[in-house]
Amino acid sequence: VAAPIEKFLYKHCKITKDEGMNWKQYLAAFLYLNLFGLLLTYFLQRLQGYLPLNPQSFPGIDPYIAFNTAVSFVTNTNWQVYSGETSMSYLTQSMALTVQNFLSAASSLCIMVALIRSFVQQESENLGNFWIDFVRSILYILLPLSLIFSVILMSQGVIQNYKPYQKAQLINKLYYKDQNVEKTITEQTIPMGPVASQVAIKQLGSNGGGFFNTNSAHPFENPTRLTNLLEMIAIILIPAALCYTFGFMVNNKRAGWMILISMLLVFIPCVLCAIYTEKIGNPAIISLGTEGVANLEGKDLRLGVVNSSIWATATTATSNGSVNSMLSSHLPLSALSYMVLMHIGEIIFGGVGCGIYGMLTMILLAVFIAGLMVGRTPEYLGKKIEPFEMKMLALIVLVLPLIVLIFSAWAAVTPMGTENLGNPGAHGFSEILYAFTSMRNNNGSSFAGINAAADFYSLSGSLVMLISRYWLAIAVLAVAGSLARKKIIPPNSGTLSTNSITFLIFLLGIIVIVGALSFFPMLALGPIVEHLMLWGAYGG
Repeated sequence: VAAPIEKFLYKHCKITKDEGMNWKQYLAAFLYLNLFGLLLTYFLQRLQGYLPLNPQSFPGIDPYIAFNTAVSFVTNTNWQVYSGETSMSYLTQSMALTVQNFLSAASSLCIMVALIRSFVQQESENLGNFWIDFVRSILYILLPLSLIFSVILMSQGVIQNYKPYQKAQLINKLYYKDQNVEKTITEQTIPMGPVASQVAIKQLGSNGGGFFNTNSAHPFENPTRLTNLLEMIAIILIPAALCYTFGFMVNNKRAGWMILISMLLVFIPCVLCAIYTEKIGNPAIISLGTEGVANLEGKDLRLGVVNSSIWATATTATSNGSVNSMLSSHLPLSALSYMVLMHIGEIIFGGVGCGIYGMLTMILLAVFIAGLMVGRTPEYLGKKIEPFEMKMLALIVLVLPLIVLIFSAWAAVTPMGTENLGNPGAHGFSEILYAFTSMRNNNGSSFAGINAAADFYSLSGSLVMLISRYWLAIAVLAVAGSLARKKIIPPNSGTLSTNSITFLIFLLGIIVIVGALSFFPMLALGPIVEHLMLWGAYGG
């Protein structure tokens, strides 16, 4: 079905199928596309008041918020400092935000494919053609899955229309006082819109940006237990499947299984920790004699503690960012699990494409360290890991954590950062740390309680998202270009085995150590001390 469309695009976009690119050309094409998407998304927001499909007559978006949103969606972060149903027209939601959900996810898939190709190429500059990889990522993966998933969501009650917002009469009137004048509310405004199409790709593409402000806690985005289950599966579906893709492309399926197993060995304990912590409940409530009551604050009662905890773990393990509960209401140890998954680089499944190439950077680092420790040649899949690759990997490991640490420290000690906090003390610091961690990992989920629409967080957050996305892509493609130029060396007695249980354990150790060394002091000031204070005050 898609093949004629593919040929049509190649013909009219002047794309030559047999024309390969070196890593610099591949990077340039990637950056050109992303720059175009950034400008398109920004100007559609600014001009939406003059454009069609705006039945609520929303004006153009504020420049700072429009820029932050454009950066957020182009970088596959979907960090939202706006309320979609009260500020974005249908045209903006569809042509700007939903389209970028496809383009940003496909861009990540392209970077991943280029890196994988570098392991099978020999003495070559060719990493493939970015435009061909891009078109195929959308036509054969993202678009078909999204179409099917959209129809399933609509069958369960997720709305999909372009109607004006509807008015409904309240069964029970609401009374309130405004400056000592009693007022009455007799009707409710119910938002409409093309929701199912955006929800499908936001989950499948590791995007996470919700059509509504409350994201997947809104009944129009996530109306039933079945949609909740399917959306949780969709969050992890492609990142998990890409482990098999990697093994297939390098003709070493054991290597793909090794990656998947290492992800599960970190993911499952984090899920269990979050569920257990939330099941025990809040000690402040337990102290009132309510033993056995789970921590239901900020959670949808339809879904409960288990579904909320699994979702929160899945969304922070991937770079998805959608939520079906208020993360700020989760207990400190649960929050610690979510932050740890992001602090280790969101390589436990991770986003579409970026999870695999993030995990591969950690594998290459582990191979080099292990080779030095045991006196064997540092090789992975027949490619030697030499000084240039290690320089790039070291810069990834050092620069990206520094971004979170520097910006979090800046926000924590300046009025610009602290005056926009909703909570003081350790929880307030956790809000800052979570915000910059989420933006650095192109995740997009929010701890809430922080005024992310403030100019300071809009501009600093935009900078964090841009550096994190494109510095990582540049370094990964540079490594890919270097590896592609090397010969494939057949394994011998001196080659370190990377398919053994020993290497798997060593890899997990490297992942934990890198994350812990970088962020443990910050975590100790945030969720860890908050947990000790909470249980110390109420838990005895």
